[in-house]
Amino acid sequence: MPARIAAFCAHTGQMPPEGVSAVVRCILESLALKYRYTLDLLVEVCGQGVDVLHIIGGGSQNDLLCQMTADATGKLVVAGPVEATALGNALVQWITLGEIGSLTEGRLIVRNSFELKTYFPQDTARWEEALEGFKRLLPSF
Repeated sequence: MPARIAAFCAHTGQMPPEGVSAVVRCILESLALKYRYTLDLLVEVCGQGVDVLHIIGGGSQNDLLCQMTADATGKLVVAGPVEATALGNALVQWITLGEIGSLTEGRLIVRNSFELKTYFPQDTARWEEALEGFKRLLPSF
């Protein structure tokens, strides 16, 4: 992956990140900006605003990614649960078996059973500037 990132940087006239930590930061910032870009498109298409983003699964364990996402989107981010796929499967089965009455009830059970972490947006102005640069690079992907 570092070689592909370096090649993309060369192709787009950017300095490639040097070292493992710089590559990781590049990846995390790119993910946060892509989340923002995609969220903006969804809001535009659906015509509905979004106040809170939920990050589930493995990504919810990465504090830096979650904070960057809050900063880049300007939205509150709630992270967790990690095992969201398995929990969703279990909820559907419990609803089907009549063990719980609805998806709303199932979501409440999950919310009360697992620790969720909240990230508040900070330093959003820096991310607005970065988003414009990111948008200019999109045709290069």
